[in-house]
Amino acid sequence: MSKLQNSNNKKSLGKTRYALLSAAGILGFLAIWQALVMTGIVQEKYLAAPTEIIRLFFVKLTDTAPDGNTLPFNIIASLRVSLTGLLTALLLGIPLGWVMGWYRWVDRFVTPLFEILRPIPPISWIPLTILWLGIGLRAKAFIIFFSAFIPCVINSYTGIKQTSKVLINVAKTCGASNFVIFLKVGIPYSLPITFAGIRVALGNSWSTLMAAEMLASSAGLGYMILMGRAFARPDIIVLGMLVIGVIGALLTGILEFAERKIVKWGGRKQ
Repeated sequence: MSKLQNSNNKKSLGKTRYALLSAAGILGFLAIWQALVMTGIVQEKYLAAPTEIIRLFFVKLTDTAPDGNTLPFNIIASLRVSLTGLLTALLLGIPLGWVMGWYRWVDRFVTPLFEILRPIPPISWIPLTILWLGIGLRAKAFIIFFSAFIPCVINSYTGIKQTSKVLINVAKTCGASNFVIFLKVGIPYSLPITFAGIRVALGNSWSTLMAAEMLASSAGLGYMILMGRAFARPDIIVLGMLVIGVIGALLTGILEFAERKIVKWGGRKQ
């Protein structure tokens, strides 16, 4: 019992140590940044100080200048676009990857087309997207969709391809059909790698947000950054970038929590 307690105490101390190191790294970076601006090594017209960014954050919660929207409104607009594209990519990309990886005829039929589309950068679809879908939510979500769709397909395909032959043979011995093995063995076995693809897709969708919101947006974090550039406001630009980074980290944390709950084996270690 004492050994178990000691082990738990060591794990707790390890987590605390890593949390303190992470906090120290962030605070150290902010301190260096603040010092560079305060000493004049970096002029404030080119890069706002962290204290100014913090002040602007609270001001922007209710102030609409200079882009015409408050910060919460921009955040909601960006999340709406990003999550619409991401969820569509998950719903279409993951099942497609599973089916391609399990059924050889589907793989042979789809892979040549997929390999042609895969290298095309998401932002290169912007001109066609405007022609097809205009400049509304669907157009922006389509750009996000393309950035997230590819990793979803690749990772779910790779995950189910690596399904243990031993497990497949055991299921066959028990009389399971190919489709039942696909559902009960292949898909569960592929989940760790599939979740790795979802993490990549999440990062891609959030980082492509800026390009998506260039489609004549009137709201969103990307639009706020563009307006900051237009009005020569580096503080607005940096605030938008930091908010994008923080929200991206929060979404990643939520995804990792869901992965730990869903995948009981082979998941991310703590």
